[in-house]
Amino acid sequence: MERRTFLNVGSLAFGSLLVPVFGRAIAAEELLAPMAVTAKKALADVAMNAATKAGASYCDVRIGRYLNQYIITRDLNVENVTNTESAGVGVRVICNGAYGFAATSDMSADGIAGAARQAVAIAKANARLQSEPVQLAPVKGAGEVAWATPVVKDWRAVPIKDKAELLIAANKAGMDAGANFMQSMLFQVNQQKYFASTDGSYIDQDLQRLWAPLSATAVDKASGKFRSRSGLSTPVGMGYEYLDARAQDKIKAAGGVATLYTKSYDIVEDARAAGRDAKRKLTAKSVAPGKYDLMLSPEHLFLTIHESVGHPTELDRVLGYEANYAGTSFATLDKWQSKNFKYGSPLVNIVADKTTPGSLGNVGYDDEGVKCKRWDIIKDGILVNYQATRDQAHIIGEKESHGCSYADSWSNVQFQRMPNVSLQAGKKALSPDEMVKDIKKGIYIVGDGSFSIDQQRYNFQFGGQLFYEINNGKIGQMLEDVAYQSNTQDFWNACTAICDERDWRMGGSFFDGKGQPPQISIVSHGSSTARFNGINVINTARKIG
Repeated sequence: MERRTFLNVGSLAFGSLLVPVFGRAIAAEELLAPMAVTAKKALADVAMNAATKAGASYCDVRIGRYLNQYIITRDLNVENVTNTESAGVGVRVICNGAYGFAATSDMSADGIAGAARQAVAIAKANARLQSEPVQLAPVKGAGEVAWATPVVKDWRAVPIKDKAELLIAANKAGMDAGANFMQSMLFQVNQQKYFASTDGSYIDQDLQRLWAPLSATAVDKASGKFRSRSGLSTPVGMGYEYLDARAQDKIKAAGGVATLYTKSYDIVEDARAAGRDAKRKLTAKSVAPGKYDLMLSPEHLFLTIHESVGHPTELDRVLGYEANYAGTSFATLDKWQSKNFKYGSPLVNIVADKTTPGSLGNVGYDDEGVKCKRWDIIKDGILVNYQATRDQAHIIGEKESHGCSYADSWSNVQFQRMPNVSLQAGKKALSPDEMVKDIKKGIYIVGDGSFSIDQQRYNFQFGGQLFYEINNGKIGQMLEDVAYQSNTQDFWNACTAICDERDWRMGGSFFDGKGQPPQISIVSHGSSTARFNGINVINTARKIG
């Protein structure tokens, strides 16, 4: 699946082709049957013993059980319900200074030992072609630990009937509000991941994620013109409480904090608004091209952050390792080494982290057994760091990994993947209502849409879902056919205001592709509403009127 499959999902027709199905189909009741931790530890020891006996100087083992449930609806009908399971073991080793990796679905002692020996054989073959040995940044063994996504309501325990009825109710609300067609889906993921290594780690993690995308389409039957509006939900690292306001109330009653990025999502109300907005877009004014001050909502800005900051600061892209598949990066090492490369204005502070509650990237440990953390990428507008794994850290003088190694399956080798990358809220008190008062000629953009960006993540064009004219400090009529063009450095240096933390919230990518063969990752991006001055806006319909 290509990187932009998820990111463009709002502008595409939903269907089964958008759903990556890993593993075999199973009955719903099988989702709740776990594998004992003691059994996983015993299998991991078998693999590590076999690898070291065969000559490995290092070995890590990932035992995974990956569960997915997809529910797909169109209008007032359920189109598909799928439960899948994939389970197996991946073994990565270092032998003679080179990596070797092998995986197996045969979870017997003999099967896993065989995979470990195969990984060592592959490493020995690789070593003959490798110019310098792998250098792993040190990591302290975690011992036997466990981490789980904080969940109030496990999606696996919620009847499919209840979920389907919720999606149908959302579709009905959108159609009642003006949409001719409605589609909604529910993606639910549970990853049971066990990591062990010869560094002394035995880490058991249970991760849950959920996303409920929808799309409303309105049609002018006289002209054949149609317009769509996608849902504004955020994919989250949470349980079913995200769709259940009553579960959120229980969190508050128990003394928990329902923050801006873990509050519940009312899919029925968003669907109703989507139906209304899709109909309004049929008669919206087409934008006049020109320079505008842009006021970008977090529901839109997450995608711009993802493409123009998240990807170009992946160290493997910077080093050229992704050049064949996804390109390189304009944010080269010399810019970072200069210590004064102005990525953005002094207001721009962007951090990487895998610790934000409710985010897609929130885990205890990465797929190299590194405890996850938070670090600066852009500080006061200056590029100060990248995203690095254990074998990359020494290249940029880091003493430890950033903890952003990830594999999408037990059957694939882990490599550097994007953590949550977020624009920090403004330090001065500022609300969106206050921000708009100073804008004389601008456009307010909500939601993500189609985009295009070059191989170095520099020159780009972004659309959106909803566009509103701003005249003399007031938000006015809806606009259509809007896209803005810039380059990454000019755009972020044009940032002149960021709302404070009261407005900060997250968007994210549920299906972000990278690597050859491609793997799918998940990542969140947070921001507050931000202002960018003098950005070039084009009319995508090539007309005015």
